Amino acid sequence: MPLIGVSWRQLASARRGRWPMRHARHGQCETIGFVRCSFLLPCVVDSGIIVDAKRIDVLSDSTGETAEKVVRAALLQFPHSGAHLRLHTRVRTKEAVRPILERAAREGALIVFTVVNPELREFIHASSYELRVEALDLIGSLIGKLTVFLDRQPINTPSGMLPLSDEYFRRIEAVEFTVKSDDGKEPRNFKKADLVLVGVSRTSKTPLSTLLAQRGLKVANLPIVLGVAPLPELEEANQERIVGLMIGLEPLVEIRKARLRQLGMSVDANYGLKEQVKAELEYAESIFKAHPSWPVIDVTGRAIEETAVIILESLKERDEVRQATKLP
Repeated sequence: MPLIGVSWRQLASARRGRWPMRHARHGQCETIGFVRCSFLLPCVVDSGIIVDAKRIDVLSDSTGETAEKVVRAALLQFPHSGAHLRLHTRVRTKEAVRPILERAAREGALIVFTVVNPELREFIHASSYELRVEALDLIGSLIGKLTVFLDRQPINTPSGMLPLSDEYFRRIEAVEFTVKSDDGKEPRNFKKADLVLVGVSRTSKTPLSTLLAQRGLKVANLPIVLGVAPLPELEEANQERIVGLMIGLEPLVEIRKARLRQLGMSVDANYGLKEQVKAELEYAESIFKAHPSWPVIDVTGRAIEETAVIILESLKERDEVRQATKLP
């Protein structure tokens, strides 16, 4: 069900009124009738029939990050669903829950929730049954299983209300370190880093560094520039903690041209020329070959989350090998 190109301004002005809807077909526009859509919600086409997008209410007693990530991960399996997510955070009372459920009942929305308080969870289940709302409890069953498995009672406290742990402060420190060490700004930090990422421009060094920092790793990164030798500080750093990033020629050319367009620059600039990009990649490859201890990861077509997992697995394998060699 592909999305129809309707602007939010059109939706806002139309409210629940009717207006002719058009869609592109072979480069032309064709009127396909009048449409009635909910205010500020996109419309989708299903077998030629225009309908309101499905709504999913994500409800949490904390930040909602866990539930939202799970829902978005599941929605990846339905790329043309046009589903619309609404996030409700810090919902901790029955008075706060009830209006959300009533609105979901009116609109036929799905409720997905993560609530640790058993009384509030039971209220959501009961109210959903009463209002005939589909509701999915993402964490309640798991807490119940863990209660039996661990033979312990849960504290039933939302994560946002728990005291800040040492792990939390470690992650904050890692993020601060990574921000200061982005794009080779602090070469002296290479020795202090848990990980150093090296690659040509637009190989996802910065977003990867940020993602890994949020997992508690102090990450530095350094761009490879054609004709410029690696910094001495990089050679002095722990070589087992350096990872090279590579990407295919054609995808990188397209990525760079897209970046040039975003900046309002000509796509014919040297930065996006195929010959220039090819030379940079060949130079990067020569550097990687000169440092065989660096694992090199091809990021072509990979989401940064997948690349991050590959990097973490590589580091884990190296640590296991090093520990095994130390055993008597």
